[in-house]
Amino acid sequence: MEIRPRINRWTHSRRNLVFGQSIAESLVQPHFVVSGKGVNEQIHGMPGINRQSSDVLIKQISDDLSIGITSHMIFGVLEDQHKDENGTSAADDQMPLQQTVRKLKEKFGDQIVVMTDSCLCTSTAHGHCGLIQDGVIVNDASVDMLVKISLSHANSGADYVCLSDMMDGRVRSVRRAFEEKGMRSTGVLSYSVKYASSFYGPFRDAASSAPTFGDRSSHQMDPRSDYKEAILEAEMDVREGSDILMIKPGLPYLDVLREVSSKVNRPVAVYNVSGEYSMVMEHATDVENRHKMVVEILGSFKRAGADIIVSYHTREAVGRGWV
Repeated sequence: MEIRPRINRWTHSRRNLVFGQSIAESLVQPHFVVSGKGVNEQIHGMPGINRQSSDVLIKQISDDLSIGITSHMIFGVLEDQHKDENGTSAADDQMPLQQTVRKLKEKFGDQIVVMTDSCLCTSTAHGHCGLIQDGVIVNDASVDMLVKISLSHANSGADYVCLSDMMDGRVRSVRRAFEEKGMRSTGVLSYSVKYASSFYGPFRDAASSAPTFGDRSSHQMDPRSDYKEAILEAEMDVREGSDILMIKPGLPYLDVLREVSSKVNRPVAVYNVSGEYSMVMEHATDVENRHKMVVEILGSFKRAGADIIVSYHTREAVGRGWV
């Protein structure tokens, strides 16, 4: 399959990368969108990060844009009544995430880059990233559903659909679906190297996505695995048509970030995950101390080769002029 360049802020050639000239330009702010109006609910364990309804979130992103934050990753948080065994609501164009993306693109157009999380964990009753048959996560049926979700996000106007599930073959399937629909300006960011980490706890509370049984070790990577698996996964996603490769988590895997960024010809992103953020926020209640820690952390990602840094620290780091 021919891989066509996306018409967006990032390019395929890392030598000509427009994005990522500095730490500030590299940062992406994550958001959690819920249904309703006027909702602005503090997330336990993640000071400064809230679940927000579409109206509040759009105002928040407008404020973020005014201080120079142009790139945003949006996670949809669904209520229990919208969850089922197959995660069908995640592909519903009327869900809060899709509605918010449409409103953001109508309001801001190309002033912002909108990235959306395409996964099943927030929309399935069991909280897993894939569909389950006879107590086992099944790959191919999960990929079919992920394609539907990704098409819904692209139709809503997402600049990048972010595949965070780690199912085999989902990049190829989503890319093929985009090509068949003529969606050549919608990019694919794949979580290529995502570990079954213990650092995701606060996020799972925020997104209401914790699995009701078992864990995700069947499809996420073993934290003890060597570089060979990370490079294999990254190169596979490149061949299948991914525009950007994600390493997740960040701090425990700086060495992996360095290895991948030095061996693939794609922009590489890193996710400074919720557990990493919460440790800093709990320890560094003094702003000056937090300033030093955040600058040190973000600098380590850049030094290790990250072109793009998804971090909950983005708003404070940019707003206070730390980066």
